[in-house]
Amino acid sequence: MSKQKSSVLLGAAFLMATSAIGPGFLTQTTVFTQQLAASFGFVILISVLLDIGAQLNIWRVLTVSGYRAQDLANALLPGLGYMLAALVVTGGLAFNIANIGGCGLGLQVLTGMDTVYGALLSCGIALFIFWMKEAGHVLDQFTRWLGILMVLLTLYVAVSSHPPVLQAVQQSVWPAVIDTKAIVTLVGGTVGGYISFAGAHRLLDAGISGTTQIRFVNRSAVSGIVITAIMRVLLFLAALGIITQGAVLDSGNPPASVFRIAAGEIGYRFFGIVMWSAAITSVVGAAYTSVSFLKTFHPFIAANERWFISVFILFSTVVFVIAGNPVQLLLMAGALNGLILPVALAVVLVAAGSTRLLQHYRHPVWMQLAGWLVVLIMGYLGGVTIAAWVK
Repeated sequence: MSKQKSSVLLGAAFLMATSAIGPGFLTQTTVFTQQLAASFGFVILISVLLDIGAQLNIWRVLTVSGYRAQDLANALLPGLGYMLAALVVTGGLAFNIANIGGCGLGLQVLTGMDTVYGALLSCGIALFIFWMKEAGHVLDQFTRWLGILMVLLTLYVAVSSHPPVLQAVQQSVWPAVIDTKAIVTLVGGTVGGYISFAGAHRLLDAGISGTTQIRFVNRSAVSGIVITAIMRVLLFLAALGIITQGAVLDSGNPPASVFRIAAGEIGYRFFGIVMWSAAITSVVGAAYTSVSFLKTFHPFIAANERWFISVFILFSTVVFVIAGNPVQLLLMAGALNGLILPVALAVVLVAAGSTRLLQHYRHPVWMQLAGWLVVLIMGYLGGVTIAAWVK
């Protein structure tokens, strides 16, 4: 395998992972750990299993067929791709408003600048990345190194908080309480909406497709989930260590409290770096993937992809500056994308059984069963969550 191809595969994994690890990811993990304590380990375990079932199916079917998700859906049923694109772009926009806010918050912690100015500066950095000559390569490198940095800094804080690891392991298998809303939100924040398609669309843009690439695609997809899971577990342990010591977290910024209480002022600065890194990589991931759902609908969009990405980022920034970035928006964005997942995955699975679309390829039965299980579970949990919201 060539060095360039290896870089693209790893870049796709980190694009998916860092798209998932945004401000919402940090907030959701901390808030649910505060609510569920060690039982949140069970939610993480279930969400990882559901993530694998979703990602392997989506990445493999798209890369084998050579179709992006919206084109596969339209080929399956005319008009279905437009509906799917509308759902994904809406969910991506909801996340991106919060992502821009996270950029501002991270820079405020690091430098003391106002969050609005931090958001505007980060908007400029994101735009600069997409307007560079080798934007795809820069995107791969940018998400990779910031992803590694986030994991290392969170590891330091997790160790500093002295979490009850054995209790966490025990309740990950046998929890004291099970929260369906937490599962929907976590899965939605990890592979819901645009996130599950980020890596696959990046591979297609790099020319990686066909049955000969399956083992490489599988490796890249699983790598993305593992990276995300490591970050989730480390943040969970960091928060759990603080909570079991009786500390009270700041409701306005729960993850910042974890870093500060666990490691003092240096921990707080680390939080600023982690928050900004998580937010800016999610900004570029959401913008890139959301526009990839539109660019095949008309040659004008494809020819002006960078302009559409720029408008997406600028619009998200303007909405944040006007409306702000409450913690509740971050939680609801994850839940929204969790509700999109069963619809998007069902479309991919139906297409996987079409010989007209995939020709001589036969999708493994075990993978189809795993995928439909995810659809049923997420569909049911999504219904329960909606019913709870209505009440």
